[in-house]
Amino acid sequence: MTPAAGPRDLWGDAEHRPLVTVARNVSTRYLAIAIDAIIGLLLLPFNLRELGPSAYGLWMLTAALTTYFSILDLGFGGSIVRFVAHYRARRDARGLNEIASTLFGIFSITGCVAYVVFLLLAFNIAYLVKDPAEQATARSLLLIIGVYVSLGFPVSIFGGIINGFQRYDLNNVVGICSSALVALVNVAALLAGFNLVQLVAATTAIRVLTYVVYRLNAYHVFPALSLRPSLCQWSRVRELTGFSVYISIIDWSNKLNYSIDAIIIGAYISTAAVTLWTIPQRLAEVLQRLTNQLNGVLLPMVVDSDAAQKPERLRAIFIQGTRLSLVSVVPLAAALALLARPLIHAWVGPHFDGSVVVAQILIGVVAIRVGNATATTLLKGAGQHRMLAFSNAGAALANVALSLWWIRRFGLVGQAFGTLLPVAVTSIFVLWPAACRRVGLTVADAFRTAVWPTLWPIAVMAAVVVPLRDALPTRLWSVAITAAAGALCYGGIFLAFAVNRDERQAYMAKAFELARARRRVAAAA
Repeated sequence: MTPAAGPRDLWGDAEHRPLVTVARNVSTRYLAIAIDAIIGLLLLPFNLRELGPSAYGLWMLTAALTTYFSILDLGFGGSIVRFVAHYRARRDARGLNEIASTLFGIFSITGCVAYVVFLLLAFNIAYLVKDPAEQATARSLLLIIGVYVSLGFPVSIFGGIINGFQRYDLNNVVGICSSALVALVNVAALLAGFNLVQLVAATTAIRVLTYVVYRLNAYHVFPALSLRPSLCQWSRVRELTGFSVYISIIDWSNKLNYSIDAIIIGAYISTAAVTLWTIPQRLAEVLQRLTNQLNGVLLPMVVDSDAAQKPERLRAIFIQGTRLSLVSVVPLAAALALLARPLIHAWVGPHFDGSVVVAQILIGVVAIRVGNATATTLLKGAGQHRMLAFSNAGAALANVALSLWWIRRFGLVGQAFGTLLPVAVTSIFVLWPAACRRVGLTVADAFRTAVWPTLWPIAVMAAVVVPLRDALPTRLWSVAITAAAGALCYGGIFLAFAVNRDERQAYMAKAFELARARRRVAAAA
């Protein structure tokens, strides 16, 4: 199809100001992450106190069930941004609308199927929730949350169009406002004496209303958007499927690896034990979100370098991306691991001491995942997505088997090790060597260049954190001060001694360049 010409305001102008676009999208993304983290930090102990461990654990168990419904999109959800960006670059409005309409039709059917599954789960809840007194509540929660999750499938088209036009900032701002409003309704509902079902109904209503804003923004970003049954094309389904099938395998594997734990704990121990697991899981999720934003930006660069047959550039992306990913996650992970006990005691109380070791293990899982994220991005973007998909699937199956085996012997710690071991083995012994081979490096050379400079400063950092941890009181402010001191120490040692002068100057120049771009964005706003 011949690309259709269109006015600049129809297609946006992100390509004319790439650094400003990156600064705008990244800064609002981190703002959204920070606000979500603060809200979660404040709401968790409040909700736990108002609802009690059993009710809160039941809420988290039903929420964990919903995370598996994304696998129903069969990988099409991971294809939206890629195909929208592709047809936008070609200025092909009809092609973009055919892709969007086809996906909207697929996701509308998927949403209906999803709610049928919610109904089946709700009326067979006894298989997942042991306590008969909690089964009616769990059933109501599933029926309410199911509305939001099922509507989310077709509505995801609008968010994908916004992201495909490089307006991540719009979705980020909507997410920030939605999170803040949901938090306010949450607090007001519990203070007014709402029970768990009423609370979830109120917060879900706010989230559903947010969908309207995403739709309005999609038509604002792309005024020519048209979703019509006549634009649904079978040829577009085949085009989408060639990419989405492997994305679906990766997505299913990730769900098994990182979201099945609460379900296993609820089935084999109790809903109260789910609460003990939720505390360290929240810490790990925040760490993951804070440190893994780089690799979404690297994917198009990897694809471009591979297509242009530029092995030197691909090798540089792998080395520098791995190093920067590790620099972002290692100091925070080390600080959280060293400060896990005072942090949990100050946050939710000493009666959650059983969550400390679990938190340290899950933090290690995140450190490995983020540290190896550039390798997985390279494999996905440089033609080895099939190997990545099947490796992730193997790790997921091993995770399930080990978790089921070890939770009976070692409880929550066994569950955590059941997650850690497959992730570590797959990342270190399968995906990392495969990425090294892809860029023409030996494992030893890649480790020496990209990994070792980020690891040894931990020893100096620990020498600062441990004495402060033991000297200061068990308060959130003292944990924050100690973590900040350790992170600053790590950063100073890394820049001063772990990298050479040319690399240090390059990092500083890029940091100043991005800071100037962010100031221009703020001034324009």
